[in-house]
Amino acid sequence: MVAGEVGFWVLLALALAARYLLRRRAVSTALLLALPLVDLVILGATVADLRRGAVADWSHGLAACYVGFSAGYGHALVRRADAHAAHRLAGGPRPPRPPKYGRERAAYEWRIFFRTLAAAVITVVLIAGVQALVGDPARTAGLDPWYPRAAAVTGISLLIAASYTVLPTRGKRG
Repeated sequence: MVAGEVGFWVLLALALAARYLLRRRAVSTALLLALPLVDLVILGATVADLRRGAVADWSHGLAACYVGFSAGYGHALVRRADAHAAHRLAGGPRPPRPPKYGRERAAYEWRIFFRTLAAAVITVVLIAGVQALVGDPARTAGLDPWYPRAAAVTGISLLIAASYTVLPTRGKRG
């Protein structure tokens, strides 16, 4: 799990360095396209570990959660990292900050909610799939706490988005 997380960031850094420092756009694109492979390796290692007889613990659930997060947020995260690299390394414009007030902030929070929802759904589907694939409820019971965790995170994100819609913040007057 840790190696996969480190691998993701190293691969992303190499892709951005290839793009902006070495001016190798094709190499950068190939490296960026390889980012989902990190998720597949993490998921494959998790399934293989459980199929070999391991008892599921928090790390197996975290691996599924990581893959869900990566699927839900990955594109936006890479786009933001690319904008920061373009600014810092290639003299591009400063990336815009998230809006602070009003409808724009509410719309931003709803985009976050839908990414969170996608990540949670993918996490839950992966956990259920791993449990079915392993076929031993006693060994995969350690994954069960991840269902309410995914629901709680999604619920919190929903409350935040709804609060910015119902009670929008306003900029300073003056």
